[in-house]
Amino acid sequence: MGVARRRAMHQILDRPKVFDDPLALRIAGELPERPEGVFGKNLRAFVAARSRFAEDHLALAISRGVRQYVVLGAGLDTYAYRSAPGVRVFEVDHRATQEWKRERLRDAGIAIPSSMRFVPVDFERQRLGEELVKAGFEQEQPAFFSWLGVIMYVTLDAAAGTLRFIASLGPGSGVVFDYASEAWEPLARRVARAGEPFRLFFEPAELARLLVGLGFGELENLDCDGINARYFSGREDGLCVAGGRAYLIAAWV
Repeated sequence: MGVARRRAMHQILDRPKVFDDPLALRIAGELPERPEGVFGKNLRAFVAARSRFAEDHLALAISRGVRQYVVLGAGLDTYAYRSAPGVRVFEVDHRATQEWKRERLRDAGIAIPSSMRFVPVDFERQRLGEELVKAGFEQEQPAFFSWLGVIMYVTLDAAAGTLRFIASLGPGSGVVFDYASEAWEPLARRVARAGEPFRLFFEPAELARLLVGLGFGELENLDCDGINARYFSGREDGLCVAGGRAYLIAAWV
């Protein structure tokens, strides 16, 4: 909900918008009235930037002929409900989260398209590939994956297993995810208090070696400076990503 609210707040507070999501306000519902501090504004910028980065690379994948899109840890992501013509979308998340999302979609009057499939998966206990195939995913065809706000909460074995599966798919497949080189302390304290502490960190060179070893070739890694140069340069409102520990990466098979 916190992520969805920040996507929604970006739609009404920031100009120009980095990430345009016309359904963000409807699915997030009522927004908090108190203004965000500096930390909240920086986090809002990162949430907007990572969504834009993911959908920019998804557009590239579609231009290359990919027609399967898998949203890992989908939460209240809205792509499938606003802009997925000709693309089959598979939303992967915990079953309870998906049931909650269905309720929010119904309450917001947002229809679930026939091209979308909910795929309940526990990354630590179930095999992603098996559950996707049960939902109609075609393993012999390339696919693009987004995995935002998840990898820092899972074990190395679970992360590597998911990435290995993606790398096993056809040429043209790819994945976008965010990661941290160390704990972003204000955020780390918040998620720890909520019972979901960060568990996994990577240094950029270390992650690149892992991805290449798994079978990925083309990599694009953005640190905070790179994110700001791409998405926040020339702004007058001071919106930017700060902290220096957060990264976005795209990897292609």
